[in-house]
Amino acid sequence: MTAKDILLHLRIPFSFFLMPVYWFAISQATIVDKSRAIWVFVILHLLIYTASNAYNSYFDKDEGSIGGLEKPPAVDDKLFWVAWVIDTIAVILGFLFVNPLFALLIFIYSMVSKAYSDDKVRLKKYAVFSWFIVGLFQGAFTYYTIILAVSNNDEFLQPHLLPAIISTLMLWAIYPITQVYQHEEDRKRGDRTMSMLLGIKGTFIFTAAVFTVAFSLFFLYFPESDFIILLLFNLPTLAYFSWWFLQVLKDSGQADFHHVMWLNLLASLCLNGFYIWLYMR
Repeated sequence: MTAKDILLHLRIPFSFFLMPVYWFAISQATIVDKSRAIWVFVILHLLIYTASNAYNSYFDKDEGSIGGLEKPPAVDDKLFWVAWVIDTIAVILGFLFVNPLFALLIFIYSMVSKAYSDDKVRLKKYAVFSWFIVGLFQGAFTYYTIILAVSNNDEFLQPHLLPAIISTLMLWAIYPITQVYQHEEDRKRGDRTMSMLLGIKGTFIFTAAVFTVAFSLFFLYFPESDFIILLLFNLPTLAYFSWWFLQVLKDSGQADFHHVMWLNLLASLCLNGFYIWLYMR
């Protein structure tokens, strides 16, 4: 593999799709240490998530499109070791510039991420369990990791339980739709994804249902004025999702890589925009 191939498999832009959890946590933290918040952002989005992408690419050896990369280059052992080196650097930086607890939590996250892909464990083979674990760790676990890293207050469970649950629900909603175009490739590897279990149309219905639950909890959590602004921010995502679903009902071939990436980009822009607005106001 060339350095360019490795860089492509890190899929750095894909980290943008996971960024809403960071901004949600930052916007809800009572106290934010800005220096640590910057380190947390860099470590998560430029190191932990990219190492996870590389590790996943190494074991999947995809020939078709994957999240954030339409034509993935062939992989070799260099990508495996790059993933481990990046994770190690992330944990060291987390220990030195954030705190030991943050370093421990991102180490746990990286190990769970590796278990998802590694052929010795391969959580990805188990549709419901992998869906549950991915949503839990990319959602609530990451939310609490950020809160503990950037805030000095002792409030932990009670004030942040509902937004942590919402973070997981949002991941549980979006995760199956990101798999909807990969059924054939996943089937070849012997994986059993949530989207395969649900079917193409079932994936869209499931995503809509879980999003509805998440936004119902948003309604309970936010003041009415903030909830209305949340809805306004997310109208483009709702409109695109509805339009795309209608296209898929006419032609299942429309459940493809390009539509998934556009949905991910739009949803991330809308949610990041709202959470940043909450933090900045």
